[in-house]
Amino acid sequence: MSEKTAEKLIYGFHPVLARLRQDPSGVLEIYLDLTRRDARARDLVHQARDNGVKLAQVEADRLTRLVGKAARHQGVVARVKPVALTQSLDDVLENIKGPPLLVILDGVTDPHNLGAIMRSADAFGVHAVIAPKDNAVGINATVEKVASGAAETVPYIMVTNLSRTIEELKEHNIWVIAADMDGDQPLSRVDAKSGIAWVLGAEGAGIRRLVKQNCDQIARIPIGGTVESLNVSVSAALCLYETVRQRGT
Repeated sequence: MSEKTAEKLIYGFHPVLARLRQDPSGVLEIYLDLTRRDARARDLVHQARDNGVKLAQVEADRLTRLVGKAARHQGVVARVKPVALTQSLDDVLENIKGPPLLVILDGVTDPHNLGAIMRSADAFGVHAVIAPKDNAVGINATVEKVASGAAETVPYIMVTNLSRTIEELKEHNIWVIAADMDGDQPLSRVDAKSGIAWVLGAEGAGIRRLVKQNCDQIARIPIGGTVESLNVSVSAALCLYETVRQRGT
């Protein structure tokens, strides 16, 4: 593999600083808008210097050319080595200590939603986020920026057949629960103390029928007001919070 294909770009202060703190050896070079003189920029310069990472102060136009006009780079872009997270579900399950906590996403294609879910997954100790290879967003620069470093810490595993994967999880004594507005039990009545995998679908389409049928239970998040449903990233955070609340972790 060439040096060029073995690296990628990340942007935004949160992702770049998170990578500097977690894996400074994986940061090849940082490009900083030369007009930035604020506290965040100074912190970045100090972190780079302390970790021996090359930092170049450049014109803002160069940053835009690197990541595109649509990207909100905040004045910082970094060349990094991709983090080699575990990509095998079997490896993840074999190395879990304590009750497993997984998130399964069905049809989530918005990178902002995935980034927010990855951030919650990191905060609540999720062992892996699982999604189908088709009709799903992968880890891209937008996901990494929204995730604020969590895309580097939580395995994101894309599988060929989501229903088959659910059956495999059941064989590992993991309770698979769909979060859906048609659920027969409210979220607070779900027993989340043992191994659990939360299944969430995208807004609008929701969880596919066959996937939902393969779940052990369907739970709902009670809501009032005029909205019919919550954003999938908000639903994920609520399900994960309820899990750690019950487990006392």
